[in-house]
Amino acid sequence: MSMAASRPVFEPALIVVMGVSGCGKTRVGVEIAARLGLAFVEGDTLHPRGNVEKMSAGIPLADDDRWPWLDLVGAALRQAREEGRGLVVSCSALKKSYRDRLRHAAGGPLFVVFLEGSRSLLQARLAARRDHFFPPALLDSQFAALEHPDDEKLVVTVDIDAPVDSIADAALQGLGAFGIAPARIRKEAR
Repeated sequence: MSMAASRPVFEPALIVVMGVSGCGKTRVGVEIAARLGLAFVEGDTLHPRGNVEKMSAGIPLADDDRWPWLDLVGAALRQAREEGRGLVVSCSALKKSYRDRLRHAAGGPLFVVFLEGSRSLLQARLAARRDHFFPPALLDSQFAALEHPDDEKLVVTVDIDAPVDSIADAALQGLGAFGIAPARIRKEAR
């Protein structure tokens, strides 16, 4: 019996790509989704207008601002599960309570890819970013809110000081340990 056959396979796979602003959630999430043959949702597009206005004005979001947004992200995850399809969503999911809310909403296993990087790298990325509502001045508020998911189940932590392809490779290697494989490998196994 091969090792691949003995690992559980979670289908449909629901994956949240998380981290502070500027870590590459969207670019890495799109790459992971493409390699796994899954749909991708940019979590920022689910923010209520008031949240975007606050962040654009340089005002950090409070938990009361985030709960309705997290509920919308969770609803997207649940809908994907109910429809029998996998989904990759980018979402900062900075606190354990946020991730737990998403896990509950998903209604089944939820995988988390935590994109971790140094403050200096993230500051440089945010300073170079154009056409985004999140100002670099709010980075400190995100680091203050961040609760590392080190002791949580079904989490893969990836250092972001690498090209997107390498970050996605590392994320997929970690997800592979949970039985999640790229679409071409799943097809070959059938």
